[in-house]
Amino acid sequence: MDQSSRNGADEWNLGKVWLQSYPPEVSPRLDYSAETVPQVLERTAASYPDHGALSFLGARMTYRQLWQEVTRFANALVHRGLRPGDAVCVMLPNCPQAIIAFYGALQAGAVVVMTNPLYVERELQYQLQDSGATFIVALDLLQERVLRAIEKTKIEQVIFTGIQDYLPIPPNLVNASAPPPQGANPPVVVSATIHRWPAVLESGRSEAEITSRQAEDVALYQYTGGTTGTPKGVMLTHRNINANTQQIFAWFYKCEPGKERILCVLPFFHVYGLTMGMHLGIAVGAELILLPRFESDKILETIDRERPTMFPGTPTIYIAIINHPKVAQYDLSSIKGCISGAAPLPVEVQQRFEELTGGRIVEGYGLTEASPVTHVIPLWHKRKSGSIGLPLPDTEVKIVHLETGAAVAGGEVGELAVKGPQVMKGYWNRPDETHEVLRDRWLYTGDLAYMDEEGFFFIVGRKKDVIIAGGYNIYPREVEEVLYEHPAIQEAVVVGVPDPYRGETVKAYLVRKAGAEISPAEIEQYCRNNMATYKVPRVIEFRTELPKTLSGKILRRQLLEEENEVAATKTENS
Repeated sequence: MDQSSRNGADEWNLGKVWLQSYPPEVSPRLDYSAETVPQVLERTAASYPDHGALSFLGARMTYRQLWQEVTRFANALVHRGLRPGDAVCVMLPNCPQAIIAFYGALQAGAVVVMTNPLYVERELQYQLQDSGATFIVALDLLQERVLRAIEKTKIEQVIFTGIQDYLPIPPNLVNASAPPPQGANPPVVVSATIHRWPAVLESGRSEAEITSRQAEDVALYQYTGGTTGTPKGVMLTHRNINANTQQIFAWFYKCEPGKERILCVLPFFHVYGLTMGMHLGIAVGAELILLPRFESDKILETIDRERPTMFPGTPTIYIAIINHPKVAQYDLSSIKGCISGAAPLPVEVQQRFEELTGGRIVEGYGLTEASPVTHVIPLWHKRKSGSIGLPLPDTEVKIVHLETGAAVAGGEVGELAVKGPQVMKGYWNRPDETHEVLRDRWLYTGDLAYMDEEGFFFIVGRKKDVIIAGGYNIYPREVEEVLYEHPAIQEAVVVGVPDPYRGETVKAYLVRKAGAEISPAEIEQYCRNNMATYKVPRVIEFRTELPKTLSGKILRRQLLEEENEVAATKTENS
């Protein structure tokens, strides 16, 4: 490094307290490639052509085969009229086609819209209309819903695929002329605009003229409620996604390219699963072990059989595993490292998971607008319970006063703002909402946090989720942490509900562990012994399960909406 570069690095490091806690193996600044997202796959395929790329329900694919499929799909899209910058919607669970469609569409010059297969017609139609998508790749089981949803959109071509398209089914077991079983989805009726996946891939054998894209071009419209509630397309560029992947790889400095195996349970249509599972794995030449849905039995069987080394997930996934009645019957010792995201990771969950696997599990933090990761606890260095960790390389962070916007001192709570190469370009077609959260390249997250004296960051809640009871600010996370420490509680979430005297009061929704018996009165007494009186939940509701997204994130907002409906009904009746 020359003197001017060294001086620049020293200037950048000033005031970044967290760098004192960095693992010595991790550089605070990285050199980022100018590759596009599909070029990363192309490079990996050239480096590890015969290495396993995908493992899917007994079927396997090498990196050479994966790149060939991606190229064929890209050619097929161009032959069917895809134009540079067109949006391609991918509505699939974790399966080979989801990966091929994602990289193939990007290779053809498109912008990808990753869509949840559980979306109802209205939700799908909104995304298609808002993104202006012209192509959609969807599961054949969803065809009736998809065909209804596209009627008022710009969709020109529909490609249906089935899980069976990449399963190792012996030809003698497949009878194409046999009628579908009673109650099964009707077969896809092919037309000039509706196609089956195998035929599309076959048509892509000849090379088309592919439009090259640049690192600064948008690669993904990732839809999210984000920091303002309305579904919006977060514009993530090729550089955003690749930079975040490089940052995470630098953090996982013990990761061995060409030797890792990643268990991909997190759905690829969520940016956490897309970056932490799919693209990170492909960037390091790992074999991706694909599971199309979350089932704790299947996860345990897969870990025991496939021996993954990395397993990104959410607290609810890890909670289900450690509480599985037969967990002791499975060998989980292949797991080396896990990052938990989307929700706070209870300390006792971390400890129990590490006891079972012998690996390390740490909490991270991010949001769709940051591709998504901004903070992670060091895997093999100093850790702090309850912290989201340290900012990743080249990530700047400040905590700002909620009213003045000025940076606050260490230890003070304020809104978390981040800046770095992983931060989005903006919201698609929403300049006003972009300006609201993205100012001078700083992303204002809407999360309340503080930094301690060693540079570790702690989230205490969302600006909108703070409970104000009797004039006191109560942060749901700190109450939930205490509840998770109770041996009878499997899951917990805390919300503020209207109270005629205190303004708001604390309500806890709880799921008991199997076989556990605990009363609301016992929970209340336990909380009084472990937190200030004003934070103690005054209302406790036990449920058999809590509402969650497919990525395992508890839907706190849905619970609040239920409370508001109940309150409105009471008001009407009175």
